[in-house]
Order: sequence, then C-alpha cells, then structure tokens
Amino acid sequence: MFGTNFYNETTRRYVAVFGTLFNDIVITRKNNSGTTIQSIPVPVNYGPMQKFLAKLEQDPNLSAPAMTLPRITFEIVSMTYDGERKLNNLIRNTVPSSTDNGVYNTQYAPAPYNLEFQLNIMTKYDEDGSKIIEQILPYFKPEFTPTVKLIDELELYLDIPVILNSISKEDAYENDFLTRRSLIWTLNFTMKGYYFGPVTTRKVIKFANVNMYSNTVADTPEEIVRVRPGLTANGQPTSNVSLSVAATEINFEDDWAYISYIEDYTG
Repeated sequence: MFGTNFYNETTRRYVAVFGTLFNDIVITRKNNSGTTIQSIPVPVNYGPMQKFLAKLEQDPNLSAPAMTLPRITFEIVSMTYDGERKLNNLIRNTVPSSTDNGVYNTQYAPAPYNLEFQLNIMTKYDEDGSKIIEQILPYFKPEFTPTVKLIDELELYLDIPVILNSISKEDAYENDFLTRRSLIWTLNFTMKGYYFGPVTTRKVIKFANVNMYSNTVADTPEEIVRVRPGLTANGQPTSNVSLSVAATEINFEDDWAYISYIEDYTG
C-alpha cells in the first residue's frame, strides 16, 4: 500500500501471545482418599468452536485419538480502532542501526486497535470446566498485561493489556444417557494492541550550514553559521574544533557535543 511492502507479523504475534497465556493448564483427578490418580494437560488450539464441535458430533463417543476433551480453542472475532489511545502522528521510535553506525532505523507512531478474542473451554464433565476456569480467573482483575516484542528491527517491547470481559456457560445436552455430553465455557477478551507501519532508514545529520542574508536580493551572506558534532579521541564531548576527531568517526550512539560558530563572511 502507498508503494511500500512490509509485514511486521503483528497479528501473528498477538495470537501467539494470547494462546501462550493458556497453554500450560493441567487438571488433576483424585480418588476418594485424595490421592492424585491422573493429570491431564489441556491442549490449546486456534480455530472456531464450531469446527471442533463438528468433529465431536462425528465422533460422539470420543473414540478417535485426534479429538479429546477437555480442550481449549480460541480465535479473533473482531478488530476495532481505538481512538482514545491515539498518539501524535509525528511521534517516532528511533534506534541506531545494528549494521551501520551512520544511519538509524525509525518508525512512526502506531495505530491503536482492540482485538476481540473468544476463548472456548470444552469439557466432558462440569468439574473439569470448574478446574480450568479457576486457573484463569485469578490472573485477570480484569486485565493481565504481558510484554510483547513487536518490532524486531527496533527491539521494541510494549505492554499489551488483555482484558477479560465476560464468561458464559452452555450445556446443550439433548442426547441419550449413553452419549457423552460436552460443556462449553465461553470467555470473551479484549487485547489492546497496536499496528505499526514500515521501518525506514535515515542518515545521521552531522553538519548544518546556515547562510544569513541582510535582504532577499543579496548575493552574498552577511554571516555563516556552521554546526557539526565534536568528540575527542578519548570519546569525550567537545566544542573545540581543533580537538575533535573527524565527523566520519563519530557514530549515532556516541555522547558528542555540537560545535557551533559564526563567521563574518565579509570580514
């Protein structure tokens, strides 16, 4: 778009982060004496709930190894622009280039978007659903804020709030007593994310020359102002021209001072 082809993998990162929040849930089952007899890791898959329900209907007795319960599925259901979090369009993120000390990478302020996620928990037994829910709710008050690396070139990390909006439960069991039922817990989340434009490269400005004229028709300037960075051989900032190393040896990340002086062009 606008003659620029880029891909920051932003949506992919958001999906990966959201799924990671729920990928280590384990439920346990105990006997009458309180001894743990089974530990079940709960798998997490990206995809619509209807897809997994269709698989369940094809195998109502859960005899196929590819489909097991309990299971967690999630998907992005919508994305909306969030004008309340809009930043000034002139704000830019800037870092030195890792390959060239004479240039820096820059990127303009991102566009804020709210990503609506729906998470579905499908279980055979009501107790399994309660065990999973109780491992999720304490961390959302109502938000949990992970730190996400969004732009590799800038090493840019941002805190992205994930807000739990609502919880509902569905038990649509209508079959005979021999058929296993599936209980579905639905959790709706809002992720307050950002979408960034392309990363561009700019050269570091090391010289500034300004000619000052007494009127708009003068051919020669009255004074000349020259500004350039100053750094000693020991790496100390300096405004002494004679002590400064060449500008080509001064890098973007160096702690340098400006050398500024005025010359009387006519004198």
